[in-house]
Amino acid sequence: MKTGYDVILRPIITENSMDMAAEKKYAFKVAKEANKTEVRKAIEEIFGVDVAKVNITNVSGKRKRLGRNFGTTSSYKKAIVTLTPDSKEIELFSDM
Repeated sequence: MKTGYDVILRPIITENSMDMAAEKKYAFKVAKEANKTEVRKAIEEIFGVDVAKVNITNVSGKRKRLGRNFGTTSSYKKAIVTLTPDSKEIELFSDM
């Protein structure tokens, strides 16, 4: 059985995601096989908040070069979680 920590891999901390935190939207890197309902249950289980909406997008890897060799960074799945207006904030993003 999967736990919430198997679905949610790590938070995505960027300038854009910190600006979204003011609107109670948070970005997370999630498992490739995760769907919206699994992400919703995992966020509610881990952080104890109420989730209003979940948007998921597949982020493709970028092509990188080191010397004359080419490669790609790994692809991943990103979830943007919107909380209900009466829900508490996620402390991980408010401490930054």
